[in-house]
Amino acid sequence: MSEALLQVKDLKVAYGGIHAVKGIDLEINQGELVALIGANGAGKTTTLKTLVGMIKPAGGEIRFDGQPTARLAPYHYVSRGLVLVPEGRGVFPRLSVAENLLMGAHVRNDKADIAHDMERVYHLFPRLKERQAQLAGTLSGGEQQMLAIGRAIMSRPKLLLLDEPSMGLAPIIVQKIFEIIRMIAAEGVTMLLVEQNAKLALETANRGYVMESGRITLADSAASLLANEAIQKAYLGE
Repeated sequence: MSEALLQVKDLKVAYGGIHAVKGIDLEINQGELVALIGANGAGKTTTLKTLVGMIKPAGGEIRFDGQPTARLAPYHYVSRGLVLVPEGRGVFPRLSVAENLLMGAHVRNDKADIAHDMERVYHLFPRLKERQAQLAGTLSGGEQQMLAIGRAIMSRPKLLLLDEPSMGLAPIIVQKIFEIIRMIAAEGVTMLLVEQNAKLALETANRGYVMESGRITLADSAASLLANEAIQKAYLGE
């Protein structure tokens, strides 16, 4: 069996004296869409930021695409194919939609393929094509989320990390964002999804991990987690 695209073993992260992540193991195989669910403060966002080098781990090992990431500078993660769409979207407000998308391709120099990928993003998000000359800071929250995902796609990620893509969005926009996430997954992009809407995340994912107080407490197929009574009571509002 081939090695998982992402392997995390005994990962620990500490802020001062607070242990935010307490020795977790997880792995993601090529082509999977994996959900990481849990309450606020469970350590989910900290885990994602550590995976892309924004936070230095206190212990454990992260291997991506067969190589340890411990000595990678944060700006090398994107060129390796490990890309985060952060909570809060993080678009460049004073750049246009088109300029934001091109920022996603800053590690590339294949101009013809970049132009092709721009059209691919505009096909996935027709709203962005309509607003390509508009400043990103003037977009709605849903449009900014579309732009943040589109910008990540422009880097041609091997593994796309999504942190709370539905946060602050109207339900109809959330459904649209998740339609796009499913389309991207169907194209073969591997994803790790952190999402407060656990039901929607598990309905979208192949597998899931449940995180509580810095620990992974359960790992199973998404269907099994959806059917789990404890998960239903704790996270699905049932």
